[in-house]
Amino acid sequence: MKTVSADATLATLLRAFFLERLVAQRNASPQTVAAYRDSFRLLLEFAHQHIAKAPERLELNDVDAPLVLAFLDHLERDRHNTIRSRNARFAAIRSFMHFAAFKDPTALPSIQRVLAIPMKRFDKPLLGFLSKGEIQAILDAPPTDRWSGQRDRIMFATLYNTGARVSELTGLRVADVVLDGSACVHLHGKGRKDRSVPLWRTTTTQLRHWLPRIDSRPDRPLFPSAAGRRLTRPAVTARLRLAVQRAATQCPSLTNRHVSPHCVRRNAPYRPCSPRASRRRATGRRTVCWRSFKGCNYVYWAVSQTTRRNARATAVNSHAGREHARSVSIIRAGS
Repeated sequence: MKTVSADATLATLLRAFFLERLVAQRNASPQTVAAYRDSFRLLLEFAHQHIAKAPERLELNDVDAPLVLAFLDHLERDRHNTIRSRNARFAAIRSFMHFAAFKDPTALPSIQRVLAIPMKRFDKPLLGFLSKGEIQAILDAPPTDRWSGQRDRIMFATLYNTGARVSELTGLRVADVVLDGSACVHLHGKGRKDRSVPLWRTTTTQLRHWLPRIDSRPDRPLFPSAAGRRLTRPAVTARLRLAVQRAATQCPSLTNRHVSPHCVRRNAPYRPCSPRASRRRATGRRTVCWRSFKGCNYVYWAVSQTTRRNARATAVNSHAGREHARSVSIIRAGS
């Protein structure tokens, strides 16, 4: 006797989950919908191999705790996913199970066992940083005699200037750049959060020279591929890896280092917001403004002792006084 009613099959529930819960009720972003879609695609493929059932024949009770645990182990062991990726896939399954519990109460025992599976804990590694010389070597690495190299130079300079995520960088359109008056870029980021980030004079000049070389219609990508389409995240990572390899010949400390776009973004919390900040720091005319990411500063303690000491000294000696020392401190833990 089947425990799943005819109108609550797995296929029907999955369709309702995506169309009703994610799209209609939660108005989830396309990125979230795509991530959930990929999670269930992997789960259905694994179930087809593990229990020899085609996706269209699967029932809700087939997706039980043993199957889900075997699937999560498969992600780590066979697909070599990290624990973070494993937990992200499991989060999609948990969200679906919460939805299915209200649609098919007869499957509650099986659903409860799946929901009882905990998220897997993992170590949080210490995040490193790039020195000013290493960053400059990477920015100067792309060749200027090629269109792609010119694009990469400006793209990496914008990445370093703004501290943008890769998805924000690749999503930039021509209309998102403001070069007149107070130059800035408008970023549409994670969680539908929009923000405007000021541009340095050097970055503004580079972008001003770059726009005539591309399709400058407002809706076109700011950093297009050779075919004129939006760059993908793997493409940006590959171009950065190539730049790091070139830079390693001039900066040996980059040899065998794994530098991702997010590694460049991580330099934002402890670098000055302006290239002239070092001069201001020396004269004490203005308190140094450091980018701050609330809730994640504890991972940046590896920044050099000299940089931290200079930042604190500047804040203490400035007109703002000791009250602002805490706001510009790179980190408090271990100080």
